[in-house]
Amino acid sequence: MLKKNKLKIVISSIIILLPILFGIIMWNDLPYIMTTHWVADGNADGFGGKVFVVFGTPIILLILHFLCLLFASLDKKQKDQNKKTLEMIFWILPVISLFTNGIMYRAAFGKEFDLAFFMSALLGVIFIFIGNYLPKVKQNRTLGIKISWALNNEENWNKTHRFGGKVWVVGGLILLLSIFLPLKVMVLVVLCVIAALAIIPIVYSYSIYKQHQKEGIVYAEAPKSGAEKIALRITAVIVPIILLGVALLMFTGNIEVKFEDTALMISATYWTDVEINYSEIETVEYRKDLDVGVRTSGFRSPRLSMGIFQNGEFGSYTLYSYTGAKEHLVLTSGEKTLVIGMSDAKEAKAIYEIMIEKVGNTNNHFDTG
Repeated sequence: MLKKNKLKIVISSIIILLPILFGIIMWNDLPYIMTTHWVADGNADGFGGKVFVVFGTPIILLILHFLCLLFASLDKKQKDQNKKTLEMIFWILPVISLFTNGIMYRAAFGKEFDLAFFMSALLGVIFIFIGNYLPKVKQNRTLGIKISWALNNEENWNKTHRFGGKVWVVGGLILLLSIFLPLKVMVLVVLCVIAALAIIPIVYSYSIYKQHQKEGIVYAEAPKSGAEKIALRITAVIVPIILLGVALLMFTGNIEVKFEDTALMISATYWTDVEINYSEIETVEYRKDLDVGVRTSGFRSPRLSMGIFQNGEFGSYTLYSYTGAKEHLVLTSGEKTLVIGMSDAKEAKAIYEIMIEKVGNTNNHFDTG
């Protein structure tokens, strides 16, 4: 499949990477921190650095594109697959790249848009598009509704995909109509429709399987494709490593504050260390129940919160804190603000007292809150 479609691979890959070219051209006009994620009501809740957004997102999508093409090519049954169906593999991720990067660039330039409205309409079009192609998908282990009952019986596969195609088209139409509903109702409808589109074809396939059992039709387990065997091997190795890595990142790590002769040193696991001369510190405050705001870049886990944060009081500032810390030290130097949050209140107060002694000024405040 790959040898016969070299031109499509090149063109689709170029389309995926096109947002990088736009980002380079507009580099000086883009903000250092860009929005990368929004919640259902359209409010931003995820941010990333300009370098990652411009270069990282398209490259990640390109890698996923190559993996999809590779797994599809390793499935021997794809040789007899409907040509129009195979076209989807080449063009789904290029469309996603243009869409996702387009939204992030639009937000970076301060253009307002109704994300919920746009997403519902887009999902509706995608489901209608895929629903029209589902009945044409021949039995394989890469594309379609890949559940055991359908994979192990061709009749079950064909009936499931004909029925599933109709369900997806109807679901897509409902999503398109949902854009005229109030936001909360629309979000609920979208969630319900997506759940229905996933569950209904599976239930239908199972009902065919039970009917075949009554008729004495035996389902022979289909042999695994080369792609599936490779995927299983990779999964067996990668998943435990990922789970272990996530556990280490989420629940380990420390923040250590050291007082040198002329400077304050903060050493943090999983994030860059920082050094500040005492002479540069203008004010020291001890604050209780500080609203840290949202993270725009950095590292955050159930244990640690570090990096660049933003709130209504300080704007953009640097935070080194244990997640959930109730007592913080706020250090200012010119327009820069550094906040330190320790897990233990006694340790936080001890650091505050030493800081006052080291800084040696009267511009400090203890919040007894």
